[in-house]
Amino acid sequence: MKKKVLSVLLVAAMSFSIVACGTSEEAKTETADSTESSDAVFEEPNGDANVNRAMEVAKLIDAIYVQEWTEDTEAQCKAAKEAWDALTDEEKELVEGEEADPDYFGRDTGDASKDDPLNQDEIGENEILVVSFGTSFNDSRVNDIGGVEKAIAEANPDWSVRRAFTAQIIINHILARDNEKIDNVKQALDRAVDNGVKNLVVQPTHLMHGAEYDELMEAVDAYADKFDSVKVAEPLLGQVGKDAAEVNKDKETVAKAVVAEAVSVGGFDSLDAAADEGVAFVFMGHGTSHTAKVTYSQMQTQMNDLGYKNVFIGTVEGEPEETSCENIIAAVKEAGFKKVVLRPLMVVAGDHANNDMAGDDDDSWKSMFTADGSFESVDCQISGLGGIEDVQKIYVEHTKAVL
Repeated sequence: MKKKVLSVLLVAAMSFSIVACGTSEEAKTETADSTESSDAVFEEPNGDANVNRAMEVAKLIDAIYVQEWTEDTEAQCKAAKEAWDALTDEEKELVEGEEADPDYFGRDTGDASKDDPLNQDEIGENEILVVSFGTSFNDSRVNDIGGVEKAIAEANPDWSVRRAFTAQIIINHILARDNEKIDNVKQALDRAVDNGVKNLVVQPTHLMHGAEYDELMEAVDAYADKFDSVKVAEPLLGQVGKDAAEVNKDKETVAKAVVAEAVSVGGFDSLDAAADEGVAFVFMGHGTSHTAKVTYSQMQTQMNDLGYKNVFIGTVEGEPEETSCENIIAAVKEAGFKKVVLRPLMVVAGDHANNDMAGDDDDSWKSMFTADGSFESVDCQISGLGGIEDVQKIYVEHTKAVL
């Protein structure tokens, strides 16, 4: 959900026949020469110079908004940031590309200096590699991902804990904006090999055995013969199970933990007390077309089994179908609740939580619940699962199980 440039500015840009970047691949090609030096180079064709400069920065951002690391990536990230810094405040508001917008560099997501990228060498023979999708929201990275990493490190003082992200787009964003270098999975595994690690344990922070987990397993399998032992721990919710009725201890623990946290943050004495006041809690996951999507249905089953009549599980992607925002709104109305509290069912409260759930655009969950007109209030709690102590303990237990 991007902050849109005012239509009058778009009309002005079109009147000067300025051609915007068509795809991120085209942007990458057009940007290659500009990354050879640290000085941003702008072409200013006949037209509005401010718009032209903003559009050049948008091209540079689009060029690094890719899920691939190349030998040019670091220079491209540096060039994009220097070009952004050279813009006036007015020009920054005009930055708009296929993926670029003023929030890419301009949004305040917290202090990146508080984060430890855990990319140190001198690892030793035993390493626990904590692998996350990642987030460019600094506070969430520190509290949610960092919270899990620290809990694992404290529980395993004889092992070196290191970090890897699977989302190169996010790695590039953090590198460009904050000059913080986070390893992708290949870089982290190469670092382990170069440091002489013999025993490697991989702890995914992923929610389930979904597509991201499958891709991680493929990457780890390619390095299996480079270590004496390689073990991969369970993701947060454990094994998927065969159908929507199947639950497990991990799902129960997560269900209890996230509901208790939401109730406490909401200022209620109990979940039942909230229900008596007409309050429903809606937990928004990501959703997936992967067969693991049944996990979300299982989490709803778990909530029902616990007697949580005012708790609903939805997903951004609307997969499974019953978890779409429209279906969740209908379910909450049918149950008779008039107040709604939205909270992410995600390890990290990043872009999806801040934009898809709590954003001001018409298609955010907050906006859609509000627009329905059936609810007296719609509130948001922007906190990830990773910041909850009982959730951190699950990861610690999963790591311990394979040690």
